[in-house]
Formats: sequence, structure tokens, C-alpha cells
Amino acid sequence: MFRNKLKMLVFLFPLIAFGQVQTEKVINEQTQTWVSINTNTKFAEHWGIVADAHIRTNGIFHDNNFYFLRGGISYIPNSAVTITGGYAHMWLAPTKEGWTTYSDENRIYQQAQITTKIGKVSVLQRLRNEQRWQEKIVNDLSTGENRFTNRVRYLVSFNIPVFKKKTAPQLVLSDEILIHFGKEVVYNTFDQNRLFIGIKQTINPKLSFDFGYMNVCQQKYSGYQYDKNHTLRLFFYLSSSVKSHKPAVHHTSGDE
Repeated sequence: MFRNKLKMLVFLFPLIAFGQVQTEKVINEQTQTWVSINTNTKFAEHWGIVADAHIRTNGIFHDNNFYFLRGGISYIPNSAVTITGGYAHMWLAPTKEGWTTYSDENRIYQQAQITTKIGKVSVLQRLRNEQRWQEKIVNDLSTGENRFTNRVRYLVSFNIPVFKKKTAPQLVLSDEILIHFGKEVVYNTFDQNRLFIGIKQTINPKLSFDFGYMNVCQQKYSGYQYDKNHTLRLFFYLSSSVKSHKPAVHHTSGDE
């Protein structure tokens, strides 16, 4: 009996291996536009409120990709460190042609952010942890079920002065890697990588924006399918304070 099982394994192994080798990587390239407003309001010496809204579309404002809202409370022990926790909600548009049902995603997040300087270059590092409940859609209908994942994200961003004039644009380089875990995450522990290059322009002490190109590479749950998004990104940053507290410095950190 043992010999028969061994023969069966010897017969099946090449078929399994062959099937795995033949699964070729499939890359779906597309262009997108991503616009957001990111706000930071300091209401006490060590406390603040953050809120941001995002819209991402396929093409140049052609088809909706998602709408996203996020809010949170920040503890600010000093000018370099910020610790934030809060809630976010996403409305994700269907990707299959003819479908109209949006998928809801509820999200809780915690993050720590630190800003430092290397010479004249400002460096931001952010570690974010997210618990996500993603609604499952089947045949263009909600199933009432959710996929739960825990996602960890690390961002590093550099603001590099190019001109001597302080009001001139700065060069922005950033990269963020996202990995996630969960019962249904089998083939794609790696979730995404987001590489951004652009400019940061200060409009006044409270308002600034960055504008540029973001390359988003996302691995799908199948493990062999990838989205490669060439994204035109425009993010606005608004910092304010209540009473006499100084406006908080808001760096290139707000994103979905």
C-alpha cells in the first residue's frame, strides 16, 4: 500500500510543479488620477485632529476608482513625533465591466510618524497598522460578508530643497511598501508598493500641495495578477490651530 502511494506521489508531483511553473505573471497597466485634501488641526499643546478626503479615478477623471474618508486623533509629544489613531471608510468602485455595486470597506488604523533632517533635507518616516473589513461583492451584489485583513505600511519621504528661495518648489521623493495578513491572504502577503516623485509647493504658512507621478504596483489575491497604475497625484495639505497654538507642520504623508 505504501509503495502504491509513493508511486502516486511520484506521478502527481511533476504535474503540480508543471502547473505552478505555467502560471505566468499577468500585469494590468492603467492610468489614474488621485486628488486629496489632508487637514491637521491642533487644538491643544499636545493634541490634534486629522481628517482627509480622497478621490481616485481611472484615466483623467474618467471612471471612479474609489472615494475615501479618514479621521483621527493625534498625540504630539514634541515637534518631531506624532502618534495617531482613528477610523476610515472607503467606497471601492467595481472593476468588472457592467457592474455598478460599490464595495464598502471599514478600517481602523494606528500610526507613528517622525520627522528629522539630514542637512537641508526633511525626512519623514511613518509606520501605520490597519485593520480592514472589506465587503465581498459577488455577481454585482453584496454578500453581507467581509474579508478581514491586517495591513502594515512603512513610508519614507524626502523633501529636498532645489532652489535657494524658500518659496520655490521643493523636490519630493517617497516610497511606501504595504504588506498584509489574514485568513484569505495566501498568495500575496506583499500588497502594494507606491513610489512617488514630484514637487511640493507652499502657498502660505497653512496651505501647501504636492504634485507629481506615482507608480503603484499591487499584487492581487491570486498571486500572479498585478495592477500597475501610472498615477497623476495632487495632494493638498491644510494645517491650522485653535487659539494660540502654532499650526502643525504637515508633510507628504496623507494617502489611502
